Amino acid sequence: MTKHRIYTMSFASVYPHYVAKAERKGHTQAEVDEIISWLTGYSAEQLQTVLAEEVDFERFFAQAPAMNPNRSLITGVICGVRVEEIEEPLMREIRYLDKLIDEMARGKKTEKVLRG
Repeated sequence: MTKHRIYTMSFASVYPHYVAKAERKGHTQAEVDEIISWLTGYSAEQLQTVLAEEVDFERFFAQAPAMNPNRSLITGVICGVRVEEIEEPLMREIRYLDKLIDEMARGKKTEKVLRG
């Protein structure tokens, strides 16, 4: 079985798109970083290292310091698929992040986006 292309893409290549989406809707890079930190446990310094080293998505999630146990509370549709129904663990983690960024960009307050 071949890997999804996103798994081998560097997180650093997608990160600017998360930030741009947030900024278009009046949010900040700091809010994007807060969401990433909440989900993965990466500190600001660790996130900068990941970006500088161009770590791929597979390693980004595999090496995450502390995946948030409340991430299973993230539900809804992203890219036409219900995140809670995604069976492949890595794809589900990627879509959790996509969903959180999308919710923020749609106007939800960061406190509401970060479950629990």
